[in-house]
This record gives sequence, C-alpha cells and structure tokens, in this order.
Amino acid sequence: MNRLNIVLFVMLVASSVYLVRVSYDSRRLFAELDQARNEERALDTEYERLKAERQGQSTPLKVERLARDKLAMRNATPAVTQYVTYARAASASASGAAR
Repeated sequence: MNRLNIVLFVMLVASSVYLVRVSYDSRRLFAELDQARNEERALDTEYERLKAERQGQSTPLKVERLARDKLAMRNATPAVTQYVTYARAASASASGAAR
C-alpha cells in the first residue's frame, strides 16, 4: 500500500507540473495573439492612411502643379508647338492616298 501511495503521489506531482506548464503556455500564446492583433490593427491603419495619401497625391491638379513647379513643364499651346514631318513619311502617305 505504501508503494502505491508513492506512485500515486509522483503521478499527482507530475500531472500538477504538466498542468502548470500547459497553463503557462496558454497564457503566453494568448499574449502573443493579442500582440499580433494589435500589430494587425496598426498595420491596417497605416495602410488606409497610405492609400488615402496616394489617392490625394494622384489628383490631376496635384500632378499638374508638380509638373509645372518641379519639372518646369508648361501647357502645350499652338504658339509653342512645332510639328515635324518626315519627307519619306509624307511621300508614302501621299502615294497611299493617291491609290
């Protein structure tokens, strides 16, 4: 009987240690999950902010202002437009039209 009590006591201690270990792992994993969810929320917020910023940067008015200010571009008008024609291309189109 004494031997049986010792075996049962050892099994009780082993199962208690196992239970504590499983509880610790469960709490640790829950904390990691909570941290991952917080990071996901932060990344979603950052993504939405960047998407709104990209949309604001790509408006035609903003692009035109950027082209004018940083690239020194200007609107095309007939006064500053130069038309280039190639003699060979002009003769080919004239002969094609004559057919």
